[in-house]
Amino acid sequence: MADSKPSLFGRSVRLLGSRRLPAEVRTALALDAGERPISHARTSEGDYVVATTHALHLPGGLRLPWHLTDKAVWDEEGVTVTMTDGRAHRVTLPEPGALPETVRERVTASIVASRHVALDARGGVRLVARRVPGYDTPRWEFVFDPGLDASDPGLRALAEQALEEMRRSLGV
Repeated sequence: MADSKPSLFGRSVRLLGSRRLPAEVRTALALDAGERPISHARTSEGDYVVATTHALHLPGGLRLPWHLTDKAVWDEEGVTVTMTDGRAHRVTLPEPGALPETVRERVTASIVASRHVALDARGGVRLVARRVPGYDTPRWEFVFDPGLDASDPGLRALAEQALEEMRRSLGV
Protein backbone atom coordinates (compact mmCIF):
# COMPACT_ATOMS: atom_id res chain seq x y z
CA MET A 1 0.00 0.00 0.00
CA ALA A 2 2.85 2.37 0.80
CA ASP A 3 4.17 1.80 -2.72
CA SER A 4 0.88 2.94 -4.26
CA LYS A 5 0.95 6.37 -2.66
CA PRO A 6 4.28 7.45 -4.16
CA SER A 7 3.16 6.01 -7.48
CA LEU A 8 -0.09 7.98 -7.36
CA PHE A 9 1.74 11.07 -6.14
CA GLY A 10 4.36 10.73 -8.88
CA ARG A 11 1.65 10.37 -11.50
CA SER A 12 -0.16 13.46 -10.17
CA VAL A 13 3.01 15.49 -10.45
CA ARG A 14 3.53 14.31 -14.04
CA LEU A 15 -0.06 15.18 -14.95
CA LEU A 16 0.21 18.63 -13.44
CA GLY A 17 3.59 19.11 -15.07
CA SER A 18 2.17 18.32 -18.50
CA ARG A 19 -0.26 21.22 -18.13
CA ARG A 20 2.52 23.73 -17.54
CA LEU A 21 3.97 25.78 -20.33
CA PRO A 22 7.34 24.20 -21.23
CA ALA A 23 10.28 26.33 -20.15
CA GLU A 24 11.71 26.45 -23.69
CA VAL A 25 8.41 27.82 -25.03
CA ARG A 26 8.22 30.44 -22.29
CA THR A 27 11.84 31.45 -22.89
CA ALA A 28 11.22 31.80 -26.65
CA LEU A 29 8.33 34.27 -26.10
CA ALA A 30 9.23 37.93 -26.62
CA LEU A 31 7.56 39.20 -23.44
CA ASP A 32 7.30 42.85 -22.47
CA ALA A 33 8.27 43.99 -18.99
CA GLY A 34 5.59 42.80 -16.57
CA GLU A 35 3.96 40.52 -19.16
CA ARG A 36 3.25 36.98 -17.99
CA PRO A 37 1.63 33.87 -19.48
CA ILE A 38 -1.95 33.10 -18.38
CA SER A 39 -3.02 30.08 -20.46
CA HIS A 40 -1.86 28.08 -23.44
CA ALA A 41 -2.78 25.27 -25.82
CA ARG A 42 -1.02 23.15 -28.41
CA THR A 43 -1.80 23.45 -32.07
CA SER A 44 -2.46 20.41 -34.23
CA GLU A 45 1.17 20.78 -35.45
CA GLY A 46 2.52 20.63 -31.87
CA ASP A 47 3.35 24.34 -31.54
CA TYR A 48 1.96 26.50 -28.76
CA VAL A 49 -0.50 29.38 -28.63
CA VAL A 50 0.05 31.40 -25.46
CA ALA A 51 -2.24 34.02 -23.95
CA THR A 52 -0.40 36.50 -21.76
CA THR A 53 -1.41 39.57 -19.82
CA HIS A 54 -0.61 41.73 -22.89
CA ALA A 55 -1.13 39.62 -26.04
CA LEU A 56 -1.92 36.36 -27.77
CA HIS A 57 1.29 34.76 -29.00
CA LEU A 58 0.91 32.53 -32.06
CA PRO A 59 3.40 30.06 -33.53
CA GLY A 60 6.21 31.65 -35.50
CA GLY A 61 6.63 34.54 -33.05
CA LEU A 62 3.47 36.39 -34.12
CA ARG A 63 2.25 38.62 -31.28
CA LEU A 64 -1.36 39.90 -31.30
CA PRO A 65 -1.79 42.63 -28.65
CA TRP A 66 -5.18 42.62 -26.90
CA HIS A 67 -5.74 46.32 -27.62
CA LEU A 68 -5.45 45.62 -31.37
CA THR A 69 -7.67 42.51 -31.34
CA ASP A 70 -11.17 43.08 -32.69
CA LYS A 71 -12.60 39.60 -32.18
CA ALA A 72 -11.87 35.91 -31.85
CA VAL A 73 -14.27 33.37 -33.33
CA TRP A 74 -13.98 29.83 -32.02
CA ASP A 75 -15.22 26.65 -33.69
CA GLU A 76 -14.63 22.92 -33.20
CA GLU A 77 -11.29 23.11 -35.04
CA GLY A 78 -9.74 26.22 -33.54
CA VAL A 79 -9.87 30.00 -33.60
CA THR A 80 -9.82 32.85 -36.10
CA VAL A 81 -8.53 36.09 -34.57
CA THR A 82 -9.40 39.30 -36.42
CA MET A 83 -7.37 42.41 -35.70
CA THR A 84 -8.69 45.98 -35.71
CA ASP A 85 -6.98 46.55 -39.09
CA GLY A 86 -8.97 43.65 -40.58
CA ARG A 87 -6.15 41.09 -40.76
CA ALA A 88 -7.25 37.60 -39.72
CA HIS A 89 -5.15 34.79 -38.23
CA ARG A 90 -6.32 31.16 -38.07
CA VAL A 91 -4.95 28.54 -35.67
CA THR A 92 -6.07 24.92 -35.35
CA LEU A 93 -6.41 23.95 -31.69
CA PRO A 94 -7.77 20.44 -31.07
CA GLU A 95 -7.87 21.02 -27.29
CA PRO A 96 -8.05 24.76 -26.56
CA GLY A 97 -8.30 24.34 -22.79
CA ALA A 98 -8.76 27.70 -21.05
CA LEU A 99 -7.72 29.78 -24.08
CA PRO A 100 -11.26 30.74 -25.21
CA GLU A 101 -12.12 32.14 -21.77
CA THR A 102 -8.77 33.90 -21.44
CA VAL A 103 -8.98 35.50 -24.90
CA ARG A 104 -12.54 36.70 -24.29
CA GLU A 105 -11.66 38.15 -20.89
CA ARG A 106 -8.50 39.89 -22.14
CA VAL A 107 -10.10 41.46 -25.23
CA THR A 108 -13.11 42.59 -23.20
CA ALA A 109 -10.89 43.99 -20.44
CA SER A 110 -8.95 46.06 -22.99
CA ILE A 111 -12.12 48.00 -23.94
CA VAL A 112 -12.78 51.13 -21.87
CA ALA A 113 -15.65 52.46 -23.99
CA SER A 114 -17.40 51.48 -27.21
CA ARG A 115 -20.23 53.27 -28.97
CA HIS A 116 -21.65 53.10 -32.48
CA VAL A 117 -22.50 56.48 -34.03
CA ALA A 118 -24.40 57.04 -37.29
CA LEU A 119 -22.44 59.29 -39.65
CA ASP A 120 -24.74 59.53 -42.65
CA ALA A 121 -27.36 57.50 -44.53
CA ARG A 122 -24.70 54.98 -45.63
CA GLY A 123 -23.70 53.94 -42.11
CA GLY A 124 -21.61 54.85 -39.13
CA VAL A 125 -18.55 54.21 -37.06
CA ARG A 126 -17.83 52.41 -33.82
CA LEU A 127 -15.71 54.56 -31.51
CA VAL A 128 -13.60 52.34 -29.28
CA ALA A 129 -11.27 53.31 -26.44
CA ARG A 130 -8.83 50.60 -25.39
CA ARG A 131 -6.32 50.20 -22.60
CA VAL A 132 -2.75 49.88 -23.82
CA PRO A 133 -0.21 48.34 -21.43
CA GLY A 134 2.24 50.96 -20.20
CA TYR A 135 0.03 53.97 -21.01
CA ASP A 136 -2.29 55.93 -18.72
CA THR A 137 -4.62 57.21 -21.42
CA PRO A 138 -6.73 54.95 -23.64
CA ARG A 139 -6.10 54.57 -27.37
CA TRP A 140 -9.11 55.61 -29.49
CA GLU A 141 -9.89 53.95 -32.79
CA PHE A 142 -12.52 54.23 -35.50
CA VAL A 143 -14.13 51.06 -36.82
CA PHE A 144 -16.15 52.10 -39.87
CA ASP A 145 -19.16 50.09 -40.98
CA PRO A 146 -18.57 47.76 -43.94
CA GLY A 147 -18.79 49.62 -47.22
CA LEU A 148 -17.61 52.95 -45.81
CA ASP A 149 -14.26 54.30 -46.95
CA ALA A 150 -12.20 54.97 -43.82
CA SER A 151 -9.92 57.27 -45.84
CA ASP A 152 -12.80 59.54 -46.95
CA PRO A 153 -11.93 62.98 -45.45
CA GLY A 154 -15.61 63.88 -44.97
CA LEU A 155 -16.33 60.67 -43.05
CA ARG A 156 -13.14 61.06 -41.00
CA ALA A 157 -14.19 64.61 -40.03
CA LEU A 158 -17.63 63.36 -38.96
CA ALA A 159 -16.01 60.54 -36.97
CA GLU A 160 -13.60 63.00 -35.28
CA GLN A 161 -16.55 65.23 -34.34
CA ALA A 162 -18.46 62.23 -32.94
CA LEU A 163 -15.36 61.23 -30.95
CA GLU A 164 -15.02 64.70 -29.41
CA GLU A 165 -18.69 64.62 -28.40
CA MET A 166 -18.28 61.15 -26.89
CA ARG A 167 -15.13 62.14 -24.99
CA ARG A 168 -16.90 65.20 -23.57
CA SER A 169 -19.90 63.11 -22.47
CA LEU A 170 -17.62 60.53 -20.82
CA GLY A 171 -15.22 63.08 -19.36
CA VAL A 172 -12.13 61.55 -20.98
